[in-house]
This record gives sequence, C-alpha cells and structure tokens, in this order.
Amino acid sequence: MNSISQKRAIENYRKRLTERGLARFEVLGSENDRDLIRSIARRLSEESAEVAKLRAALKLALTPGDEKRGGIVQALRRSPLVGAELDLSRPLPVPRKVDL
Repeated sequence: MNSISQKRAIENYRKRLTERGLARFEVLGSENDRDLIRSIARRLSEESAEVAKLRAALKLALTPGDEKRGGIVQALRRSPLVGAELDLSRPLPVPRKVDL
C-alpha cells in the first residue's frame, strides 16, 4: 500500500508530465521488443527535427492505406535532391528540313 506522501509524489509527477504534453499509457508487446518499444517511446518524447522525421516514418510505415496512389509523388518528395535547385532545361534542337 502506498503512503499518502508517495501518492502525492506520483500525482505531482504525472501533473508535470501532462504540463510537458506527455501522457502515460500501457502497451502490450513481446518480451523481446521491450527495449525497442521503450527506446522508441523515449525518442518520441523529445522534440527535434530528427524525432519529427522518425515520427513521420513510423506513421507512414504503420498507417494502412492505398500505397499505390501517389507513390511516385511521395518518392520524389523523399529524394535527396529536393531543394537542390537543379537546372533541368535542355537546348532546343534546330528543326530538320523535310522535303515533302
């Protein structure tokens, strides 16, 4: 049985978590995945650009949907050349003379 001071400490801790925008929840998984799940949860509790990329990748991998639709657009957006400002213009060839 928890004492009153222990209950108050837990309530204060959970209140601070809520103020930081975090929530506690329970998940079920394989014993072998315990460390993986904990490390993912730990990383997702941070706020950085790298974590935003991780979150987006996880959502993409875990969200069911029509993967065929818009696949090429998504692939182009993930390209390392995005924002590289490439000059893709070609010189126009001189038209051939055709004897009709």
